[in-house]
Amino acid sequence: MDELEMEDYWKEVDIINHSGGGAGRADGGGEGDVQEEEQQKVSEEGEQEKAWLTEAGLAQLLDSPEEDNAVFLSTLTRIQAAAVERRVTSLQQTLRRRNRHVPDVRDIFRPPKKVWRRTRTQRKSYSINSHVSTQTETETELNVEVAFSEQALNYRDNHQRSKVTCPSSTDDKLPNFKLLRDKTGQTRIGDLSLSDMKKVRRLVVVESAALFDTARIDLKPHRAVRVRAKENGLFGVPLTTLLDQDQKRAPGTKVPFILQRLISHIEEQGLDTEGLLRIPGANTRVKSLCQELESSFYEGMFPWTQLKQHDAASLLKLFIRELPHPLLTVEYLNTFIAVNKLPTKKQQLQALNLLVLLLPEPSRDTLKALVEFFQRVIDHQAENKMTLNNVSVIIAPNIFMFKGFRSKVTEQQEYSMAASTANIIRLLIRYQNLLWTIPKFIMNQVRQQNMENQRKQNKERVVMKLLKKITTDKPTDKALPEVAESSQSIIRVQAPQFRKVSMAVELTKELQAADVLKRFLSQDSSLTIKQEDLCLYESGGNIKERCLDGEAYMKDLIQLNPTAEWVIKPIQR
Repeated sequence: MDELEMEDYWKEVDIINHSGGGAGRADGGGEGDVQEEEQQKVSEEGEQEKAWLTEAGLAQLLDSPEEDNAVFLSTLTRIQAAAVERRVTSLQQTLRRRNRHVPDVRDIFRPPKKVWRRTRTQRKSYSINSHVSTQTETETELNVEVAFSEQALNYRDNHQRSKVTCPSSTDDKLPNFKLLRDKTGQTRIGDLSLSDMKKVRRLVVVESAALFDTARIDLKPHRAVRVRAKENGLFGVPLTTLLDQDQKRAPGTKVPFILQRLISHIEEQGLDTEGLLRIPGANTRVKSLCQELESSFYEGMFPWTQLKQHDAASLLKLFIRELPHPLLTVEYLNTFIAVNKLPTKKQQLQALNLLVLLLPEPSRDTLKALVEFFQRVIDHQAENKMTLNNVSVIIAPNIFMFKGFRSKVTEQQEYSMAASTANIIRLLIRYQNLLWTIPKFIMNQVRQQNMENQRKQNKERVVMKLLKKITTDKPTDKALPEVAESSQSIIRVQAPQFRKVSMAVELTKELQAADVLKRFLSQDSSLTIKQEDLCLYESGGNIKERCLDGEAYMKDLIQLNPTAEWVIKPIQR
């Protein structure tokens, strides 16, 4: 970004400084008095590793390394395992200095035995540790079948051998990255069941640490200190509180009503307003509008027709920066900024993909609504003069300069952060269609965990069955039959919520999930639901439930999950 574009950043910072805050302080007191600044506190020695292990679901690792965590650990790549081991070792050293007895890390990460040995079936069906992709990859294609940290290690090794520098590009011509085609379909955030998403998050915690470790980037994440905040209202209210009060009016709401309404108002009035987001509304008028929204928004009495475009845009930015907790969270804010230290745009994009998956659901959904809106503003740049760079430098300080931020950084730090934060916003907007997806290698690890858990449960059931049989019958020497590989040519698709409760579908090489939905709708003329409101779900087998991408090939899916059931039902928005 050039100096002229960065001037807009500093103008926005001045606007923020002179605005003096929003509704919480503009109303002369009241509930605003309980609003405190969000705090960043550097973790004490050992706290960082302990918090990380807890977030990864490995808090009990030191006490029961082989039982509670065996399945999870067995699905990790060697680099992911090294990231876990590194933090366990660090925590052990800290605890030993405090004269507390802990097991040796070698007892936790002792190779063969239970934790690291994979069966032949696992190696054949779920090979996730390979360094070589099965497809040819170009510089602008994203390989999501091999762990990002594995790819980063290959890059680092090749880079060290060749001794050729590969700095990140800073111009406005970002690469047109695209995902390598996956015949089993993309998995987007929201496509999976809650239980599988919990597994995804644990794996992403480990993988993101492994990626930064591989690039030798030492992260010093902060932890939030609990602060008092307004318990109702619009501005200066936590996202979770806003969503709680909005969901009472409309269950399932994922983005606060006030933000939705501000965005829709700006779009209704036209996105071609020159300087949209850049030109501020009058400070006193914006504060007055805050107060009026606070008192009349939910009653439907606010005069939207009188709200000017630049005032509405100022209110939207004010809403973002007045959140008592940063939109990107205190815990991950520094990690988002550290993305710029990764050596290539591809690695930066991979890291942002993981960080988006780590965000709490309210922050992630709100961020998605914002970046989609910003892209629509950019789409009208011929009229409003707001390019990707222009929007990024304006929005960056509003997202990264949370309450109390400026009192905690030096002027030099603030200057060094300017271009970095603007670049992060630029990447979030530009590649939003890629960032809200779950990489296939993570999905493979989730499937592997589910398979191992099922195998463990089945083994326990078989043992109990045999024990019961021994007491009533003679022991048998017959081996348990193995499940034959699926060779079916017809599948049965269930639709329990509709009049046509099931449908037989003949498998062909080119049959996709969208074709199944189209065939289902064509066979029941009484249905008024649109195809885009329906989803074919993969259910059971090695996944709990997954809403299928319309371009997923059914034959490839059945090979991946031969015991799954296929269910058609409305998409859960």
